[in-house]
Amino acid sequence: MADLSIDFCGIKSPNPFWLASAPPANTGEQVMRAFDAGWGGAVWKTLGDPIMNVTSRFGSVDYDGRKMMGLNNIELITDRPIEENLREIREVKKRYPKNVIIASLMTETKDDWRVLIKRCEDAGADGLELNFGCPHGMCERGMGSSVGQEPKLLQEITSWTKEFAKTPVLVKLTPNTGDILEPGLAAVAGGADGISLINTIKSIVGVDLDRMVPLPRVGRASTNGGYCGPAVKPIALHMVAALARDPGVKIPISGIGGISNWRDAAEFIALGATSVQVCTAVMHYGYRIVEDMIEGLSEYLDSHGMKSVNELRGRAVGAYQDWGDLDLGYKLVANIDAKTCIGCQLCVTACNDGAHQCIFTGPGDRPRPPHAHTQGPAKAPNPIPVGLLAGDRVPWIDEPECVGCNLCQLVCPVPAAFRWSKSRRDGKRRGMTASARAATSSLAESTTLSKSPEGKPSPVRSQPNGGAMVHLGSGRVTVRS
Repeated sequence: MADLSIDFCGIKSPNPFWLASAPPANTGEQVMRAFDAGWGGAVWKTLGDPIMNVTSRFGSVDYDGRKMMGLNNIELITDRPIEENLREIREVKKRYPKNVIIASLMTETKDDWRVLIKRCEDAGADGLELNFGCPHGMCERGMGSSVGQEPKLLQEITSWTKEFAKTPVLVKLTPNTGDILEPGLAAVAGGADGISLINTIKSIVGVDLDRMVPLPRVGRASTNGGYCGPAVKPIALHMVAALARDPGVKIPISGIGGISNWRDAAEFIALGATSVQVCTAVMHYGYRIVEDMIEGLSEYLDSHGMKSVNELRGRAVGAYQDWGDLDLGYKLVANIDAKTCIGCQLCVTACNDGAHQCIFTGPGDRPRPPHAHTQGPAKAPNPIPVGLLAGDRVPWIDEPECVGCNLCQLVCPVPAAFRWSKSRRDGKRRGMTASARAATSSLAESTTLSKSPEGKPSPVRSQPNGGAMVHLGSGRVTVRS
């Protein structure tokens, strides 16, 4: 069996599966049950000055019969006394010395950070996570995402904590920002030992149309909350990968956002995460989901000849490229397997109304739309394929007009009904023209990266003179007119 143990900036964990800082990691009793189930670590629900939470505090997006595809919450940090939390951290760490406990923290002044950090480390926490991501409630008080959206402030507070901390410091980033690289690089410049992302997305989950109040309802009103769950996974994957591929980010990443099973976890790890954190799936299905996660990831690694989960980390990062670097000469054309097709013709509707009008039904030629690139009518195969299941309802594809967008396969209830042929087409191999590359290269040379007094890279970049706006991402330059 593959080795699932990890080393996250010096913190040893039996596996990469951690509870995220959230209700499932709110008490010592909960965390101990989670460790018994197999979780490698837990990020304790955020500690800070006493608060009072509201009711109700959760709302969900259900889709196509599946509950909680997205979960919205307006809950704040722990509402239990700090002393009680610290006592439980000490007890859990004593009973489970091989499992990881990260203390999530949120406070205001430099002295508050100093005191809270010392208390958590004295209680036995293996590391600290700075909550710069909460998008509701706490940000109105100058904490949470209000820090995460200001790279200079994030860098400064991170540097404070590094003055005081003896254990590794993780910075938890907010997705509620235009470019995740800016706060990510600010965390690096501030001395962070690791980065965790994403926190929840600022949102309103729905409206009670009878009472005319947004959800979740608190009496006669509500507020925006934080959105999480399976629906946010694509956003989280992008942001994790954006940091992992940037040469300025050489510290480990803890991936968060919509992880519900071993495959989700493997995708985050393949895009650069060292550990993964889970919240919504545990709130929905309980701690024991980690059993399938461990088994599934182990079997995947074994079947692909990997002896350790560390061999999976970052394997897909190199294939995540800018659009302008993609191969425009690569072409796919769809084909329908008549023996597998069930004749529902969803692909016909999708292609005709939402794509490129190149899937037809029935015998005989079909007129092409006016914008077609190929002259004359579309030619039906002769004879029309007759499927074992679908009879004469099997559609056919006007192959010269197929652009390979793959919408047909996405809507098909039997995806195996579609097969794909690959070819090369005329045109430039890459998406960016030579003149555009030359222009961006010139701008890159004239654009400098500012540095902090200590000589570390700063996320705040200067712009060249002129009318073009230059945005520096992962070592690349995009010219915006």
